[in-house]
Amino acid sequence: MGMSTHDVIIIGAGAAGLMAASRAGSRGKSILLIDHSTKIGEKIRISGGGRCNFTNIYTSPANFLSKNPHFCKSALSRYTPADFISLVERYRISYHDKGRGQLFCNDKATQIIDMLVAECSSSKVLFQTGTIVHDIQKNEALFEVITNKGVVTAPSLVIATGGLSIPKIGASGFGYKIAEKFGHRIIPTRPALVPLTFTDDTSKLCADLAGLSVSPSIVSTGKTKFEESLLFTHRGFSGPAILQISSYWREGNPIHINLAPALNAGEWLKVSRKNHPKKMLHTMLEEILPNRLALALANLSGHDAQMANLADKKLTDIAGLLNNWTLVPAGTEGYRTAEVTSGGIDTTDISSQNFESKIVAGLYFVGEVLDITGHLGGFNFQWAWSSGYCCGENLA
Repeated sequence: MGMSTHDVIIIGAGAAGLMAASRAGSRGKSILLIDHSTKIGEKIRISGGGRCNFTNIYTSPANFLSKNPHFCKSALSRYTPADFISLVERYRISYHDKGRGQLFCNDKATQIIDMLVAECSSSKVLFQTGTIVHDIQKNEALFEVITNKGVVTAPSLVIATGGLSIPKIGASGFGYKIAEKFGHRIIPTRPALVPLTFTDDTSKLCADLAGLSVSPSIVSTGKTKFEESLLFTHRGFSGPAILQISSYWREGNPIHINLAPALNAGEWLKVSRKNHPKKMLHTMLEEILPNRLALALANLSGHDAQMANLADKKLTDIAGLLNNWTLVPAGTEGYRTAEVTSGGIDTTDISSQNFESKIVAGLYFVGEVLDITGHLGGFNFQWAWSSGYCCGENLA
């Protein structure tokens, strides 16, 4: 393939790139959508256990982390969950609310990919997969994209290459490198929505309890807390409550786990001692916790004896484990299993209206490559749809 010219080149055929391409194409622009993978939308395909948690009906700016918290407001208000739902319904894709406003396909995630590809096809978007971008230059009014299949040019270039999460499906830092090359700053990146790991005695305890879930639990760090289920793993903790808090946790800081949020554990233990003096502590704990966890915590407290033999001080210790179990994680499982990347391109130098660079005319950034990170539960997909739509509808 030699040199070809288009109105818009979009790099990255994920959620945000597909949305931007379909919208820009619907306005009659000639669009070339490039992706390094031969399969497009892999992150969509594997999301939500293969069912794709494609949006959350309760999406609001409060569900996103960014150094610039106001940036996401405009796009989220101009392309809402209701807008995406109406697209899904137009394609007769059946879906359900799994709770907390999280919408999933009834059948499979590939329906969402097929829908977006159909939207692109009806807008005559040209797909070029299995294409490696070697370099990008800007000459006069045109961007030159040098690939393993030749050189392509366009006056408008959209970077929709995502973050560093899940490298095995092709995630890379490409978008950040391009942004830096053109003078943009990067807010330091880190894995987010990711399991937490331990290297001390806690890791052995977690490994022994691997697969056990506690719902609901409250997990907090600093002033942030989430009440959802918690899952023990071979290396530490996972489950929605942990994935959520991982976006806020920083190395060296503790997390606090409340395994019995409906209970004042101190008072409950004192009443239990009075009413069931001969019961062993672990038997008592089995009334409020899964049996294996009850035994493990009784042993961890060092006080697994008959209730009558437990002084107030010991009950206070045990109550602390139940309502405020304080642990310092060693780290996270990293980008390998992180659902998203926190940090990214500093949005200070990006238009919140059409996602164009304020530094380089004609250069746009959408989706996860930006410093916008959603909570767990469909918010990151909604950000991809909203940012992609607003860019595609408004780019020059």
